[in-house]
Amino acid sequence: MRGLGPRPVPGPGRGSARRLRLPRTRRGWRRTYQAIVVLTALALAPATWLNASAGPRVRTVADVPAAPVAVVFGAGLWDGEPSPYLAHRLDAAAELYERGTVRAILVTGDNSRRDYDEPAAMRGYLLRHGIPAGRIVSDHAGFDTWDSRSRAHRVFGVDKAVLVSQGFHIRRALSLCAAAGIESYGVGVAAHHDVTWAYGGVREIFAAGKATAEALLRPDPRFLGPRETGLAEALR
Repeated sequence: MRGLGPRPVPGPGRGSARRLRLPRTRRGWRRTYQAIVVLTALALAPATWLNASAGPRVRTVADVPAAPVAVVFGAGLWDGEPSPYLAHRLDAAAELYERGTVRAILVTGDNSRRDYDEPAAMRGYLLRHGIPAGRIVSDHAGFDTWDSRSRAHRVFGVDKAVLVSQGFHIRRALSLCAAAGIESYGVGVAAHHDVTWAYGGVREIFAAGKATAEALLRPDPRFLGPRETGLAEALR
């Protein structure tokens, strides 16, 4: 009967040749190259904008202008304690407080699960390093950079701040701060050029597109909540 015999097996490369055809002429290769250049430029445009617009506002602990508050972004926990990258951020914030550059510290991070509380770990670290409890304010709904920035302004009343993060992230934070209505300078904390640093740098390229959309559209954070007075009390 027809149809019961073995079906012929396509020769090697037959299916892939139909799916992908490489250019066969110099003109075809030139157009392909031009298309790749255009797509690459479009992909890198948001990151280029972030670096160009925020670059002049990146400073060091020693020369950053004074502001009422330092904002420290979460960067992960190891066994319930700040990761090395986060510890470096907190060390820089503590130094800013000791120098008198800032008068309070807002720690913002992820507390979406009971067993994962970045702000509590950050607060505990600062307390152990001599920062008075009344000068530390916690934002438990800083799920990403935009949420942290938006909530800092709309919930905690931050209008001017020093942002503290690693160098590969600080420019995006500064640009989003400006979009959220906060006047800010940033401290780009030094970091070892390890796998985490490389991952962070690559991640920022892709995150720049999302940041550009957020800066233009200004969406509400995932959780806004009511106005809080903790920072105003810390600054009195």
